[in-house]
Amino acid sequence: MKKVVHKSDTRGHANHGWLESFHSFSFANYYNPNKMNFGLLRVLNDDSVAAGRGFGAHPHDNMEIISIPLEGDLEHQDNMGNKTVIKLNDVQIMSAGTGVVHSEYNHSRKDAVKFLQIWVFPKEKNIKPRYAQKTFEPADRENKLQLVVSPEHEEAIWINQDAYFSLGKFEAGKTVSYEIHKNGNGAYIFVLDGKVEVDGEVFDKRDAVGVWDTDKVNIKAAENTNFLVIDVPMN
Repeated sequence: MKKVVHKSDTRGHANHGWLESFHSFSFANYYNPNKMNFGLLRVLNDDSVAAGRGFGAHPHDNMEIISIPLEGDLEHQDNMGNKTVIKLNDVQIMSAGTGVVHSEYNHSRKDAVKFLQIWVFPKEKNIKPRYAQKTFEPADRENKLQLVVSPEHEEAIWINQDAYFSLGKFEAGKTVSYEIHKNGNGAYIFVLDGKVEVDGEVFDKRDAVGVWDTDKVNIKAAENTNFLVIDVPMN
């Protein structure tokens, strides 16, 4: 098994006043040649947007873009005709394909919204842009992994890539053996809060560890914890 460790305090950081963002991989003004991607996972931004503020209309193409709210509500609008609010326990995905223009704003006028924005390179380029959003029951991830993004499972939202996202909420001492979905994929484990132990090493809130050249990885909750597993092709 091969492994890469990304501690939370090694992430890129940008504070624009209305936006505070931590970058797990090179993004915007943050560039680290050793942190360009994990396989086909290109961006994992940990964003906090001030009340009433947000990202104006801007374009994307040929990227799978996933948003996962952690606190508050995120308002989305795009040129496909979608105008929605993404809330805690929702997961949203856009296949940008041939091109899409969208905006994201904090839906609240008084509280910050915190969310993960994640980009994955697509499997097929220049597809027709598409949008999906789904609410997932948090009880279905208690001491087990809840599949929320998948190219083939109906309970998850579809992605144009052989990638799988799972959320877990584990009590201290509980362990899960995560089986990587496809040969050639790796798993990037991002700690949302609490602590997890992977391969004998403990990872704290917002730390991450990526593993590959293995078919499974054991994840133990070192204390009560929430975490995200992103299972992506490495090439």
